[in-house]
Amino acid sequence: MTNHWIDLKNSDSIFIIGCNPAENHPISFKWIEEAMDNGGKLIVVDPRYTRSASKSDIYAQVRPGTDIAFLGGMINYALQNRLIHEEYVRDYTNATFLVGEKYDFKDGMFCSFDDKDKTYDLKSWAYATSADGTPLRDLSMTNPRSVYQLLKNHYSRYTVDMVCSITGTKKEDYLKVVKNFCATGRPDKAGTILYAMGITQSTHGTQNVRAVAMLQMLLGNIGIAGGGVNALRGESNVQGSTDYGLLFHLLPGYLKSPEFDNVDLKAYVEKWTPKNKDPRSANWWGNTPKYLTSLLKAWYGDNATAANDFCYDYLPKRMGSYAYNKILEKMGNGDLEGLVCMGMNPAVGGPDSGHARTALGKLKWLVTVDLWETETSIFWKRPGVNPKDIQTEVFMLPAASSVEKEGSISNSGRWAQWRYKAVEPAGKSMSDLWIIDQFYKRIKNLYTRDKGVFPEPITKLAWNYGTGHEPDVHMVAKEINGYFTRDVTVKEKDKVLEFKKGDQVPGFKYLMDDGSTVSGNWLYSGSYTKDGNLMARRDESDPTGLGMFPKWSWCWPVNRRIIYNRASVNPAGEPFNPKRSVIAWDAAEKKWKGDVPDGPWPPMKDEKEGKYPFIMLSEGHARLYALDLKDGPFPEHYEPVESPARNLMSRVQSSPGVKIPKNISSDLAKFPFIGTTYRMTEHWQTGGMTRNLTWLTELVPDMFVEISESLAKQKGIKKGDKVRVTTERGSIEAMALITSRLRPFDVGGKLIEQIGMPWHFGYAGLATGDSANVLTPAVGCTNTSIPEFKAFLCNLEKGGNKA
Repeated sequence: MTNHWIDLKNSDSIFIIGCNPAENHPISFKWIEEAMDNGGKLIVVDPRYTRSASKSDIYAQVRPGTDIAFLGGMINYALQNRLIHEEYVRDYTNATFLVGEKYDFKDGMFCSFDDKDKTYDLKSWAYATSADGTPLRDLSMTNPRSVYQLLKNHYSRYTVDMVCSITGTKKEDYLKVVKNFCATGRPDKAGTILYAMGITQSTHGTQNVRAVAMLQMLLGNIGIAGGGVNALRGESNVQGSTDYGLLFHLLPGYLKSPEFDNVDLKAYVEKWTPKNKDPRSANWWGNTPKYLTSLLKAWYGDNATAANDFCYDYLPKRMGSYAYNKILEKMGNGDLEGLVCMGMNPAVGGPDSGHARTALGKLKWLVTVDLWETETSIFWKRPGVNPKDIQTEVFMLPAASSVEKEGSISNSGRWAQWRYKAVEPAGKSMSDLWIIDQFYKRIKNLYTRDKGVFPEPITKLAWNYGTGHEPDVHMVAKEINGYFTRDVTVKEKDKVLEFKKGDQVPGFKYLMDDGSTVSGNWLYSGSYTKDGNLMARRDESDPTGLGMFPKWSWCWPVNRRIIYNRASVNPAGEPFNPKRSVIAWDAAEKKWKGDVPDGPWPPMKDEKEGKYPFIMLSEGHARLYALDLKDGPFPEHYEPVESPARNLMSRVQSSPGVKIPKNISSDLAKFPFIGTTYRMTEHWQTGGMTRNLTWLTELVPDMFVEISESLAKQKGIKKGDKVRVTTERGSIEAMALITSRLRPFDVGGKLIEQIGMPWHFGYAGLATGDSANVLTPAVGCTNTSIPEFKAFLCNLEKGGNKA
């Protein structure tokens, strides 16, 4: 989230697309309803009439997988009707930047596409620059090569009629959405967009999020109270897990993981440290060497020295993708010997899960770490399989639940909150920290005893988290924050600071690239300082009245509650909306007041010291035009890989960079309906926790699919009938739930039905049922590889007796 949960109360218009917070994030609705009580309007855009939609002022139905068409039309409407925040767009985005002459777009394709490799040459989309490499700009935004004019031209095709033909949205509903939300493009208004898996789980998921962000940039809704692009994370600590490098292409703190050509530290720094000659650009990722060096010092301690590149050579260098689908492909081919699943259940949670179950049987060994037996841990005795035919050796490690261990969790709003152990772990279950600690110690003993080919990356690790049975979680947190490895003197503008060896680092601006600092994650530097564990704070004071509560827990980065908040003020440092002031420049005291500013420098108007507001981008301006995405600088509508419709925008049916597996079908004679998956309140994720609790299984005991009244009539299906849903990947049996919440879509004058289904069921636990992900395709986004769970083709047939 750019903002945070409580900040929702400050919105004039709350736009929910691709999520269902009333059902999946119910406590958040307290703040949405507070905004509504104060006159704010709630917009819900969803294929189904959800519980969130039932609370809305405006609801619009959208066909799964057509979000870019929907959002692109909103972008076009704002541009054509001059509803954008022009000062914000001109001063704070790259709308004024000129694009090089190579860039072009024709009939669904951007320029420089290699049809053999299915990749674009991103260099052809670069800015036009002066001789010294500085991007050229046109502050009038009238130059036809300016980002602004290219943007207007690109989205001029996204007319209301075209959008509604693609999305199946009623024109009157679409106009209500557009008019209400685009009215927030004024300094005295604020609009927020909430999204989740309905936006991201798509072959163009990254571009869906880009479209959301671009709309907010045009309306001036980034950095302000009540605004923002706000992702609703699917678990209480998903934000924390991504912050700490859970994804294969990242190290902790969103540092890039080394690739095969980053042969040494110098090569890594050269490739991943952006450069910019504009003195008014903070270019914050220019600090990459400091953050990586401090991370390596945290990992390898005294073994990491300048002479050995701080043990950089010990880091694995990846080649290509290690995304979920690639791992499952390797498993299925017998190319992986073993797998460790910690809180992960691929037998239910991943796409094409029937293939995943087969692939698990190709492993020599499997370790599962969970609270209960999961489908993955008992895949070898699943229905229809003879355990004697499975040679995989499976180890089940019982894990402690969240209330049985101490530590921090980071919520969607980036608030790191410390939780204490409420009860001792049940039975022989242990904490994740203990399990990882034992993994390391025992593997190190094996490497020390047996040597191995390359033992140093394990045996040289600095690993000191106490001498007790359970590792000291506070020592881990202190190492993440960082400390000084020697006495250090820091000269600042008006003072000199002295730090002793072992002192906690006050914040990430003190991290160095010379080995004098340690930090396990630069983003969390400042969370556990000499003042103690700031994540454990519970001060309820709120001096701004905006719900920031700056002394409740701790928020990355540097306790900043709204990121990019320098964009909430004009170039002179005056809030665009004084009634909802996030920060303001005090000219007399020469400092910012309010939230922690995105950097201490004076406002942009100060031509000597002022900085642009979007400090994480090398040019300092928010990108309406992207330079580094694999599928285009502007989001463009493409159909899902399995779609019931022809792409009306261009001749290019689906995103051209997507690698399409064999078991994909667009045969509408076989699979005439749209399938989509979703979550529900009563069950959670793959059901490992909720389907083992009697009071929740009583509430929802059976797998079901939702169908419209018209589809039920067409198929002769009654409520409670057993039905079979089939795709090219497999088929499942479920109960039919006939509801007016689902309606068919009008796609090009033809009515297309949809089938909705929860994905929480499997063959383990107290309540069992077929898994929806048996049906979903293992095809992913060009940029992130996130699977396309939300739109696929299927068939429905009546089968079995009424339950």
